[in-house]
Amino acid sequence: MSNIVLEQTDRTRIHRLPERGSYDRAAIDAILDEALICHVGFIADGRPVVIPTIHARVGDHLYFHGSPAAGMLRNLRQGAEACVTVTIVDGLVLARSAFHSSMNYRSVVVFGSAEEVTDPAEKTRVLDALVEHVCRGRAKDARTPTEKELKQTLVLRIPIREASAKIRTGPPKDDEEDYALPIWAGVLPLTLTPGSAVPDNSQPLPPYVRDYRR
Repeated sequence: MSNIVLEQTDRTRIHRLPERGSYDRAAIDAILDEALICHVGFIADGRPVVIPTIHARVGDHLYFHGSPAAGMLRNLRQGAEACVTVTIVDGLVLARSAFHSSMNYRSVVVFGSAEEVTDPAEKTRVLDALVEHVCRGRAKDARTPTEKELKQTLVLRIPIREASAKIRTGPPKDDEEDYALPIWAGVLPLTLTPGSAVPDNSQPLPPYVRDYRR
């Protein structure tokens, strides 16, 4: 996958600060895999809607799941074009000027149409992947879905064919005359850090909870 570079389209081409853009599938996949949640945008009844949801990438597809009655899944199932976005904030970039202050981030945008997953084996694999996306190692411990639960769950997939990443790294970039100002400038790193687990029973704490990392 590291050698695949996606073709740029009118929708994915980065125009503002194009040097931050990437169409490399390895970079895109890494961001999709690390981000815990995505936002899915689509048009419903002539109005724009954006819904946060859990996703998982398996190979060349992004997957979503939920109740067949959910508005987002119902619209995507009926053929609505989707725009899926994820963003990971890595730090606050505190420049000497408000104008040049920013954030270090990694983001991905994926465009496409969804299709329903009907193969039972693929559906089961995807639901396991969604559990693993949230907490790696959990799928082997959690009870697997029953036949009734599988029937009550709709799984959709979107191919990762039309996508791009945008990434900012590094220190502030101030105007030359501002570097002499007596103002602190730099980067304040931010990370997603788990707190102490809150047990719901007396079972021993599993390593994948104790050592949880994104």
